[in-house]
Amino acid sequence: MSTLKKPDLADPKLRAKLAKGMGHNYYGEPAWPNDLLYIFPVVILGTIACVVGLAVLDPAILGDKANPFATPLEILPEWYLYPVFQILRVVPNKLLGIALQTLIPLGLMLIPFIENVNKFGNPFRRPIATSVFLFGTLVTIYLGIGACLPIDKSLTLGLF
Repeated sequence: MSTLKKPDLADPKLRAKLAKGMGHNYYGEPAWPNDLLYIFPVVILGTIACVVGLAVLDPAILGDKANPFATPLEILPEWYLYPVFQILRVVPNKLLGIALQTLIPLGLMLIPFIENVNKFGNPFRRPIATSVFLFGTLVTIYLGIGACLPIDKSLTLGLF
C-alpha cells in the first residue's frame, strides 16, 4: 500500500490554482519507499541484465596489436568525449580550455536548483529549464560534430 500526500483542498491558493487547471503537481507519491525501494532496483537489475546480455551475445573484438612507432594522423577519443575534446582543440589557451571543461560538471550540479524554480513536471510549463536543456543539447551536438572534422573546418562545420 502506497503512502499518498493528500492535498489541502481548504487552502484558497490551491483551490484557485485547481480552478485554473494548475496545482496538480503539489501533491503525489513520495519517493521513499515507492521509487527508491521498489522501482529503482528493478531498473538497475534490468540494466545490468541488458549489459551482460549484450556482452555475451556481441562481444568486443580485439583489434591489431599496438605499435608505439606508428602514430595515427588523427587521434580521436571515444564518441562521448568529442564535445570536450573539441573545446580543447579550438580554445587557444589550454588553461582556459580546462576551465571551460570544469564548467560542464558545475552546470550539471546546478540543474536541480534550476528545476526547483518551477514546481510543474510538464516541460512546457518549465520554459527556463527546457530552454537550458535544449541549448546545452544543441551545443553538445555542435561540438561533437565539429570534433570529427579537421581543425580548420571544425568551428564552421565546413558550411562556409
